[in-house]
Amino acid sequence: MFIGEYHHNIDDKNRIAIPVKYRDILGNSFVITRGIEHCIYVYPNDTFSHIVTKLESLPFTKKDARAFMRFFMSGATAIELDKQGRINVPSPLVNYANLSKKCVIVGTGDRLEIWDEDAFREFICSCNDEMSDIAENLFEEKI
Repeated sequence: MFIGEYHHNIDDKNRIAIPVKYRDILGNSFVITRGIEHCIYVYPNDTFSHIVTKLESLPFTKKDARAFMRFFMSGATAIELDKQGRINVPSPLVNYANLSKKCVIVGTGDRLEIWDEDAFREFICSCNDEMSDIAENLFEEKI
């Protein structure tokens, strides 16, 4: 399970280090793709395969299914760690997530998310006051 928050820089060649804590869970190769809130999702291969199986079961006759499949799958790239534990993020994903020098790598259970540091800070601030309402809407009973 991926948990925690780590701050790393992305260099001029679009390389970013994956925290050591996450490397054992990810393995040497994994998949990255567009995330929903202008971040990048990072999945272990088996988790990504499971998601693809679910997506393939959606009816292609549904406009939303086709749109999401295009969005999610067209940005997907198989990635391998280099000897320094870094990945090279493809330019389209760097542009999509507006990654600048300072980034945040966040564990969210089954995946990692890579955010531009300012965008992540803005996201946390924007939903901080609403978190009790969000939790109440998601969970019927106490956790």
